[in-house]
Amino acid sequence: MSNERAQGRAGRAARGGPGSAARAGRCLPVLGLLAALLPAQGAGQEHWIPRQVATLQALDKVTARVSRLEARLGEPVRFGTLTITVRACHARPPDEVPDAAVWLDIQDSRAPAGAPPAFRGWMFAEAPAVHALEHPVYDIRVLACR
Repeated sequence: MSNERAQGRAGRAARGGPGSAARAGRCLPVLGLLAALLPAQGAGQEHWIPRQVATLQALDKVTARVSRLEARLGEPVRFGTLTITVRACHARPPDEVPDAAVWLDIQDSRAPAGAPPAFRGWMFAEAPAVHALEHPVYDIRVLACR
């Protein structure tokens, strides 16, 4: 290929080539629509409704016993050697994808004095593996907030 032809192709590529202005003109309305919709979706994704009662599922891995627990905010609930306290409970609005987020403090009575809690943090109903209780005997999962 001659040097002049290579420079000609490079120049057309830098300018966008034939028909690029027409393609860009057709894409602008679509890009404008996407830009208008994205902030609205992002704002809706941050909306959580505070609730008073968390519904939890508790599993004893040794006996395979599964229990459903109703825990009110600030009131400790016992399961085996665990004491579970719900500090916050939030749910998505009814017109969004269902989910629940619960801040839990979980203490194990068999832990040595002064030991850190067995779990402290947020658990999510739709993503239980994101932040899970790591305990050899028990498993706790969030089902809902109401």
